[in-house]
This record gives sequence, C-alpha cells and structure tokens, in this order.
Amino acid sequence: MNFAKLSSPFVLAAALAGVSGSVAAADYRNNPFTLVYDGAIRQNEAGKVNIRPVSYTVNGIKIAANVYTPANFNPNKQYPAIVVAHPNGGVKEQVAGLYAQKLAEQGYITIAANAAYQGASGGEPRQTDKPFNRINDVHGMVDFISQFKGVDTKRIGALGICGGGGYTFATAQSDKRIKSVATVSLFNTGLIRRNGMNDSAVATIQERLAKASQARNLLAKGEVQYEANADLTKITDEQIAQMPAGLYRDGAEYYGKTHFHPNSTPRYTTESLLDLMTWDATDQAELIDQPLLMIAGSAADTRYMTEQAFAKATGTKNKELVLIDGASHIETYWKPEYVKQISAKLTQFFGKTL
Repeated sequence: MNFAKLSSPFVLAAALAGVSGSVAAADYRNNPFTLVYDGAIRQNEAGKVNIRPVSYTVNGIKIAANVYTPANFNPNKQYPAIVVAHPNGGVKEQVAGLYAQKLAEQGYITIAANAAYQGASGGEPRQTDKPFNRINDVHGMVDFISQFKGVDTKRIGALGICGGGGYTFATAQSDKRIKSVATVSLFNTGLIRRNGMNDSAVATIQERLAKASQARNLLAKGEVQYEANADLTKITDEQIAQMPAGLYRDGAEYYGKTHFHPNSTPRYTTESLLDLMTWDATDQAELIDQPLLMIAGSAADTRYMTEQAFAKATGTKNKELVLIDGASHIETYWKPEYVKQISAKLTQFFGKTL
C-alpha cells in the first residue's frame, strides 16, 4: 500500500501494513515454521491442526506454501478447501497464515502461499509485483490444492487479505473453480499505485509513468530500480511516532516490529508500475457470480476500496458487506477481538457456501 504522494522511505514502508496500539512481539526465530502470528502452530500433533510446507511451480517459478489440515485429518475423506492470498509486502507466515490456521480449525484444508518473486518463492527480479503474477498465484493455489488428497474439488473457496484481497477479487471474476470468495481489508493496488490514497496523487500520474518507463530501460540493461525500498528493521520508535496516525504508523509497527519476518519487505520494482497503474481490481467485477463476502474495518482509511468493489459486483445474487466496528485496516490482521469476529463470519460464510 505504498501511496504515490509519499516520499519518506519510512512512510512508504509503513504504507504496506499496520497495527495500532501495542502488541507483544512475535519472533519468527522462536517458531519452527517461522510463523509470526498469535497462537501459531509450533509442532504437528496427532488429533490437531497440522501444517505442511509444500512447493510447486506456477509459470515455471517455484512457489513456497504452507498447507493446513484439520484436526484428525483423514486423506481418504473429502474436505472443503480455501486458498488464502497474503497482503502486498507480506508473506505466508503473517496474517495469511493466521486466517488459514483459523479456518483449518473449522474443518477446512487451507493453503497460504508466498507470491511469485516474493518471500520464499522464486522469481527474478525480486519483488516484481504485477497483477498478472499475483492473479496467477491465486490460480496456482487452486491448481495445487485441487490435487491435494482429501480435497473436494467442488468445494473450493478463496480468501484474500489487503492486496491479496484485490487480486483474489479479480481472480474470482474468471476462475469458476472458486465456488465462493471472501476478502478482508481489500486493497485495490492498481487504483492506489495510479491515483494514490483518496486520489491524492492524480497530478503526478504521467511523471510516475515516465519514471517507470525509464526503469524498464534500465531493467533491460540489468539494473533493477525499486520503490518503497526501506529497511524495516531500522525504523525507530521516534520515527514511527512522527508518522501520520493510522495505516502508516500501524504498518511500521506491524511489519517492522511486532510481526516482522525477514522475507517480508515493502519494496517493489519501479518497472512494475507500468502494469500496476493500468490495472484495477474492479474492472470486470460484474463477472463475479459466486457468493461474495467482503469485510473491512469501520475505521479503516482503506474502507472505501471495499465499498467500491462491493458496489461493482453486480453479477452475484449472494453478497454481503461486513464492517468490523472500530477496526482500522491492519488491526484486522492481528487484534484478537477483531480476528475473532472475522473468523466467525468467515466460518459462517464458507459453511453456507461450500
């Protein structure tokens, strides 16, 4: 969620995430699967939800993923499945893993995968961030989980969070293997890369496209340029305190401190803007005919993106918009009271639609 009008690397970093208030740090080094969310699995035990690191390829790129299986999983039975797409700059060990585990606790086989070019997945240049790739990441999760023993291929759902929400929303427009779709704190990456938050950067669109075009020239020569190229580990508490309240300040805390993971980074290639700025998650929203659940925080400054996407999804007869009272954008990632509400709503929705 890098907003084009912002130049400070610390603000750019923060714009990818967020928590507000204080929360105890989750150290990835203290978890054998490097998970950094509250209540994360530490070991596989009989009779409980288990986690299975897996890998597969999408368009020739090796993808790293985690599959969560329900308690007392029996591969000879049939289970509904849900694919979970992570936020921009995030990785499977953070909020995507949290909701994947929560849904597995309710009897679903779930998968959370690192996007191609990001996290533990392959792809060069690193942090290439293009809609085509991110949409194919969701297709790829469906491909893989469809072949996982025990999955009922007629009952596959999709959940996308933040940027992953926008890409999942777009994927569901065409991929009818996805029988129901949900988003949490949807972030329309193309819209924000183009116009900025609340259209704050419209005046600089041509300037930024020219910069991205030049970056494409440099990339052809082997030089990679990046946006939001900040080191989250070097952000101080004083710098965080100086950031605007809300998404930016919350993000620095979440990604840089409380839920830090070394594979997570806010940066993306400047050349990616050529694709991002000409794309919008809602362009063919009317093609979604599956049941649709969209969740956002009532206090989130990104709430309008969920509301816009919801309004444009005119092709489904079964859709619901849920606002979590008092929640900001990334408080939906971690705050126990909000996670509990969201998990309950997701369980209810997928229970009715899968």
